[in-house]
Amino acid sequence: MARKMGFYAVLAYVLYGFLVYWYLFYLADTSLPFEYQGSKADPATFMDGRELMLSEEYSKVRNLLFFLSAPLEWLIYFLILLTGLSKAFKKWGKDTTKNKYGRVAIYVIWLSFFSYLATFPLSYISYNLSRTYNISTQSFASWMKDELIDFWINYGMMLVIVAVLYLLIKKSRRFWWLFAWLLSVPFTLFIMFVQPILIDPLYNDFYPLKDKELETKILELANRAEIPSEHVFEVNMAEKTNALNAYVTGIGSNSRIVLWDTTLNRLNDDQILFIMAHEMAHYVEKHLYIGIAGYLLLSLVGLYLTARLMNWLISRWGNEFKIKDPGDLASLPLFLMILSMLAFASSPLSNFVSRYQEARADRYAIEMTDNPEAAITSFQELSKAGLSQVNPPLLVKIFRYGHPTMLERISRLEEYEVKKRNNDS
Repeated sequence: MARKMGFYAVLAYVLYGFLVYWYLFYLADTSLPFEYQGSKADPATFMDGRELMLSEEYSKVRNLLFFLSAPLEWLIYFLILLTGLSKAFKKWGKDTTKNKYGRVAIYVIWLSFFSYLATFPLSYISYNLSRTYNISTQSFASWMKDELIDFWINYGMMLVIVAVLYLLIKKSRRFWWLFAWLLSVPFTLFIMFVQPILIDPLYNDFYPLKDKELETKILELANRAEIPSEHVFEVNMAEKTNALNAYVTGIGSNSRIVLWDTTLNRLNDDQILFIMAHEMAHYVEKHLYIGIAGYLLLSLVGLYLTARLMNWLISRWGNEFKIKDPGDLASLPLFLMILSMLAFASSPLSNFVSRYQEARADRYAIEMTDNPEAAITSFQELSKAGLSQVNPPLLVKIFRYGHPTMLERISRLEEYEVKKRNNDS
């Protein structure tokens, strides 16, 4: 039975991959609606023929990799259960130490290592794709360094989470999901608080903005928005990417405004000020805290559904999975698989909310800077630098886009520009 389930799971993944490929490469329509052709949102007006071709090619493959990655993760966890590998990882922990936390550490390292190896080919293809299309400038050694940092940070956090999680399951079979959620609230806030000062510097060097004249302009904007900020930080991303970005990160006293050096090198001051005003809008409208609240609400629902689904799946296919109850450490791949599936299923909702917030931030930024030309050209430069599709396929927008499409963003700015011109005349 387990062998048959594994075969059908692999077959389903292959068929799914073909369907996604067919949709992205043959069915999806990314052409610009007639009414936008020739407008400033039309990529033909700010990209040359080669850039247009490359953006379509790159976006299609990148979207394909996105839709393949999450189901691949589910398949790997499913096969780890069916093949008895999860049970073997647990046994290796028992054979190595009598300490129960030591056993958890050994189990988690084996599961993490095996999962990483299984997903590595897709990760490498994604990295190589970015290198091929000149989005990434990162050497393989530097990329592997970041991968290893990711691995050990994720391992450390997972070790803590798993140790606490299975202790809660053993203490309360009915309400462990609720206690786990209650503990996740301070844990999430703590991670967000320390990320700018402890985690982010492991990947890149952060330092105060060198261009003091630009920093003064940005801080004046922040002051108008009543954002307490003394410094703007610059991060050296040029050695890793040609893409552009800026963001506000952290919570409380550790919040900071960050600009990628690629953004500083490619955009002028007016364009940067629009982008920074956009990021400040998230602070002003409390989008970060709304996002945290939304994440915590979704995680509560997710943990409840995971608990119910784990009980049902184990009662029905426990023999095939080689696990008897949810409190068995060997059930961790099942827990992770269900949680990942629920996160993927909820992504259209979270992306919809995020797109609404981003549209609000765009509106705030253009009203604050009152420079539609700088705003429009900044989005055009972002599209060119990242080889982004201006009008992506519907499913890509629903599942991938936490921002409005460039077609939506630029066309709204054009409308603002027309109104401003009419008002001035």
